[in-house]
Order: sequence, then C-alpha cells, then structure tokens
Amino acid sequence: MSHLLIHRGLAKRNFTENTISSFRYCFKKKYGIETDIHCTKDGKIVCFHDFNLKSKFKINKSLKNLKYQDLLKISKAKKKPIPLLNDLIKLSKNKRFLMLEIKPLFSKENLKVLLKEIKKLKNYSLTSFKEKNIINLYKLKKDLNLGLLIPSTFTFKKIIKKSKKKYVKFLVLEKKFLKEKKLNVIRKKIYFYTIKDKKLFNQFSNKNLIFENLYL
Repeated sequence: MSHLLIHRGLAKRNFTENTISSFRYCFKKKYGIETDIHCTKDGKIVCFHDFNLKSKFKINKSLKNLKYQDLLKISKAKKKPIPLLNDLIKLSKNKRFLMLEIKPLFSKENLKVLLKEIKKLKNYSLTSFKEKNIINLYKLKKDLNLGLLIPSTFTFKKIIKKSKKKYVKFLVLEKKFLKEKKLNVIRKKIYFYTIKDKKLFNQFSNKNLIFENLYL
C-alpha cells in the first residue's frame, strides 16, 4: 500500500508552509505531512524550512541564534506564526503520519530533546540529508524509524550503498528516480519528493510520494 504525505503542509498554493492552519487542513483531508525541524537558541524544536529568516520575514537572523519567544514574536507580526514541534504532535493526535526532516546538524543534546518530544509518537519517521544525524539517532535508540534523504546528484551505485546501512530504514529520493527500475533491488521502503504535478501524481500514486499544491 502506498504512503502519501503532503510536503510542508502545502495542500494548496495559497497556503503558508509549515503552519498549524496548513497542517490542520491536511489532517482533515486524512493525509500525513512532511515537515522540517530546527532547534532554537533556547533548545525548542520548531517547524520551519529555512535556516535564516531573511527569505520569509526579511530579517537576516538565523533560527539557531534566536530564542523561541523572539522567533514567535517576529513570525506572529507577519501573521505566519512558527509552530513548535510539540504543537504539531498535539494536533496530529497520533492519528496522522509525521515525517520530520532534521534540517541542520543537531547536537547530541538537541537529538535527545527531539527523542523526548516524539516519545509517545507512533506514526512518524525522522529523516535528514545529514547522515550524521541519522547515525547519532541510531546510536541513541536502535528502533527509531530513520530515513536518509538522498541528493539528486547521487549515482545509483552510491544510492545502493547507502541503502545497505543498518541505521537506514528507508530512503527518500528525488522524483527523477521514479521511473528507475534498478531501484527494485533495494529491499527497503522508498519515498519520492516533491511531486507538484497532478498527472505525475496519478501516474505513480501506487508509490510512496511526498507532494504539494494539488488542490485536495
């Protein structure tokens, strides 16, 4: 059975990514979501994509250098409040799947905070382009649902090699690999990102897709 997740909660083009209102809509439509997580200066885990506020809020400050209350004040002023991961977890009520992508390299202390927050989660996975995050999480807890995000520049040979790592439970590949039959040799779950075309979505809806802006 395929697994379909909405990228950053963007079910529609006019939605604001990684916000509680967008997540709530996705859950109402009975979809899980993929979201990005960072850690603030005071150790709070938040749902946000960028490392810096410049693009979204026209303020040249990094998330890691801001306390959450300062971050919330800035984002609320633009009517785009940045939620805590804990807010999302409460909203999901353990009924909808959460794929959590760790954007920066987390310290071991930050990873421990993350594990504490997801302790009661059942429907989840943790992913990252930074393999060290996955390795360190595996060292902390062996039974975590861990996935490695694969850069689109990777060769097929390199993808196969990564798939064999014991800490990798599944892979997340760029959509250009959707038609690659060689992937059949991989005996682990594979997700594909980011599907933005309805025709492509319908063609490969039997696969595990991370998609957005399809007007659900």
